[in-house]
Amino acid sequence: MGSIDNIGAVASPAPADPQGAKSEYLLEVAGVRKAFPGVVALDNVCLRIRPGTVHALMGENGAGKSTLMKIVAGVYVPDQGTMHLHGREMRLTSPLDALQNGIAMIHQELNLMPFMTVAENIWIRREPHNSLGLIDHGELRRKTQELFDALNIDIDPEIEIQHLSISNRQMVEIAKAVSYNSDVLIMDEPTSALTEHEVGHLFTIIRQLRDQGKGIIYITHKMNELFEIADEVSVFRDGRYIGTERAADVTRDDIIRMMVGREITQMFPKEEVPIGDIRLSVRNLTLDGVFKDVSFDVRAGEILGFAGLIGSGRSNVAEALFGVTPATSGTIEINGKKVDIDSPSKAIAQGISFLTEDRKESGCFLILDVLENMQMAVVGQKFVRGGFVEQKKLTEECKEMSAKLSVKTPTMYERVENLSGGNQQKVLIGRWLLTNPSILILDEPTRGIDVGAKAEIHKLITRLAGRGVAVIMISSELPEVLGMSDRILVMHEGRVTGILNRAEADQVKIMELAAK
Repeated sequence: MGSIDNIGAVASPAPADPQGAKSEYLLEVAGVRKAFPGVVALDNVCLRIRPGTVHALMGENGAGKSTLMKIVAGVYVPDQGTMHLHGREMRLTSPLDALQNGIAMIHQELNLMPFMTVAENIWIRREPHNSLGLIDHGELRRKTQELFDALNIDIDPEIEIQHLSISNRQMVEIAKAVSYNSDVLIMDEPTSALTEHEVGHLFTIIRQLRDQGKGIIYITHKMNELFEIADEVSVFRDGRYIGTERAADVTRDDIIRMMVGREITQMFPKEEVPIGDIRLSVRNLTLDGVFKDVSFDVRAGEILGFAGLIGSGRSNVAEALFGVTPATSGTIEINGKKVDIDSPSKAIAQGISFLTEDRKESGCFLILDVLENMQMAVVGQKFVRGGFVEQKKLTEECKEMSAKLSVKTPTMYERVENLSGGNQQKVLIGRWLLTNPSILILDEPTRGIDVGAKAEIHKLITRLAGRGVAVIMISSELPEVLGMSDRILVMHEGRVTGILNRAEADQVKIMELAAK
């Protein structure tokens, strides 16, 4: 890997304190409060980042982590509190203001423009111009390639974002943030869509930035990442600052206690439940150019885990079963009867529900409220009488589902875009549970969700299996697949490479099949 010193340097770091006082902290936040309608997101919180360190920020969904980072990055203006950068008090009023003062953020939800090229996305508002004042596309490509060479990223600078996988889009976001040469780099769940190899690559980049004296704020729900990459860790809970510790001085259980205020004794509450008759039978399912000859059965009460590396075709099979992208050949039988599913509405009519892996792009309607999002799949099916929607009854069931899933929202009329990522995920799960599915497909059901909420969702999945629901659970987290599944189907490059029983499965066997 080449050097990433001063690539695309545009940031103008704040000067030292005019009175000459040099702070040991690169960034200091104190007494910050931020309220939204009906909820206090941050209450008198603080955070201090040393130069040349990776500082992990931990907390359950809704704890206030992302809200504080959006304040630091100029997206939100705090109601009260102070922020010092290089010992000098700052008041940022926009993301551009933050960038010009040496603060860049990689958001949890990707913010790239799909119909622009990779190079155009990275250098937007900073494009090189020729003598005629026009964008110099040759120089634009050269600068992008220089950046990618330094970061060891293999992506064509001239390809449009819409043609990239989610993991490659994440790497473009990371490269874009690095291109600002900022002193403070905020990473909000940067590995949620990355493979194990790509995570190792990202950590190499982070260590190189740290060695240059940068301050890296790293938000993650993955404990193993915390202990691998972080120097210090701060914990938030319910919008309040709980404490800061050296990563080397705490254990996983210490962090969980700080995060949730209680012990999490069972992350994977798998219970033995009666396994019934075959609910879903798939034979030789094929989508030309994507996956081929996929065959499996799922029984009532069974949790069938899907494992495989990104690009293996797991999610594509799920989308075919739900009619999002219908298969080109093969058969699907439900309760022994052959069915043709070429649309989501037909899948829902057959008792299938599908939780998509990308809650922003294909799950939540972000500008609609919680109630509207939750009732989306069921309104017009169960709650219509005489041609009119029984809105009162529907609203009550949505409220009950919201309470059952512990969705943190001030009211059912709060816009979903104002909720944390984990609570958005719970709203989506609630939407599909309201349909009372007999077959439930969950694609990355706990991605971006904190450890407490994960345990809640795992318990919910187990309860659904106990009620006879046939569950397909796709997950990139092997401990989750191993902990929750009765059997595990492994895919590689669009083909099923093996199906393992719970008793025989382990991480080594799964990875051998996933890389076959």
